[in-house]
Amino acid sequence: MTAIFELPISQEILQPDDIASITGCARKAEQIDWLSRNAWIFFKNKAGEPIVGTFYARLKLAGINPKTIASGEAWQPNFSNLN
Repeated sequence: MTAIFELPISQEILQPDDIASITGCARKAEQIDWLSRNAWIFFKNKAGEPIVGTFYARLKLAGINPKTIASGEAWQPNFSNLN
């Protein structure tokens, strides 16, 4: 998993085209609705456009819960049901 942290990030935030590609929506209201329904953390700029961090998006798209990393909790397999 460390490889995801080693990939270079050229910009701190996703570009509008990136957000449109992820959400499948061209209009900002629909993008915001999609991001909210799918539990993405984002901010709105003064123009009302959703702003998503590149590193956050990279984690979400890899299936990693960014909140788990931020809290320091590590995922552990549960072997309690194995014989």
